Amino acid sequence: MVKSVRYGMLGCGMMGQEHLRNLALIDGAQVVAIIEPDKTMQSRCSELVPNAQFFDSLDEMLNADLALQAIVITTPNYQHADQLLELFEKTDLPILVEKPVVSNLAQVAKIKAAAAKHPAPVWVAMEYRYMPPVNQFRKQILDGDVGDMKMLSIREHRFPFLEKVNDWNRFNVKSGGTLVEKCCHFFDLMRLLTGSEVKRVYASTGQDCNHLDEKYDGETPDIIDNAFVVVDFESGQRASLDLNMFAEGSRYQEEICAIGPKAKLECFVPGPGRFWPTQTLGDAPIPKVVLSPRQPKGPIEADIPVDGTLLAAGDHNGSTFYQHLGFYKAITENAPVDVSIEDGLRAVVIGLAAQQSAKTGLSVTLTDNGFSYLTEE
Repeated sequence: MVKSVRYGMLGCGMMGQEHLRNLALIDGAQVVAIIEPDKTMQSRCSELVPNAQFFDSLDEMLNADLALQAIVITTPNYQHADQLLELFEKTDLPILVEKPVVSNLAQVAKIKAAAAKHPAPVWVAMEYRYMPPVNQFRKQILDGDVGDMKMLSIREHRFPFLEKVNDWNRFNVKSGGTLVEKCCHFFDLMRLLTGSEVKRVYASTGQDCNHLDEKYDGETPDIIDNAFVVVDFESGQRASLDLNMFAEGSRYQEEICAIGPKAKLECFVPGPGRFWPTQTLGDAPIPKVVLSPRQPKGPIEADIPVDGTLLAAGDHNGSTFYQHLGFYKAITENAPVDVSIEDGLRAVVIGLAAQQSAKTGLSVTLTDNGFSYLTEE
């Protein structure tokens, strides 16, 4: 017998609608309530979930007789922390919250303490963990294909930030900054793949191409569009991030590389299929994983296709579906939470430390077991 879960959504813009499409693929998942102030977004959501009710506030939604069983937060970044704290205070419901959990360092301790008292699962949405090619990449690392991994690099060469409601993602104060908004995914992956905590971060960034001719209330966006970040781990492993957000002509959007004494392992992930020019270039690229042993030399390539239905449901290579399936099982089967509040907070702190490093030109040492940081003299 399929177990039913009734979801309420906080915020339902572009990413929220991806969540709606993927929840629709899970038997038993039903979105019954949505808080979304933008009328255009409301209209689009109504097309996806015509029976859902819209509300103006969290209290109004919680007081309605809807028997909610889970909450999904997909509001703008700067709203996440306050909404989580309100939900922790007023409910004991399971919560899935989009990254980043917080957008500034002052919010970390409050969220960490409140989450520790919450009786239900709390899951942070880190979609990149669940992309099939990345999952295969991780499996081969765990299987020992490269040996004891020493170096890890992540390259994302992609399109600029998309337009959001009121373009909140154009400013650091609302987004947390590019290295938080966009890149906490990658710092989460680094922690996952190394199995270690970060001890030091150094970043060099630029705002060189994107949004420079835009104005909002007389202010020019301050969001960076390219970066190099070097990350040192307590284990002695090192990782790097190469980000560029004016490189949408790339065949692959993400390229991840792990190197150990036995081999090099690479993962190639294309960007959203809707941006690929099929009329001129044909079908979109297929994700792949490539193992290059030292002996005998010669790369071993494996295509890792993603189910077409999942590709059509969002921009993240099927990962939003697998993430929601895990959250659904955490609710209905008491399965473990893959990405905890602690995971989400640590990833944000690394991003904030990188932003601080870029601002000061100094490396930044993480303190308090990875929940705070100190700029080096």
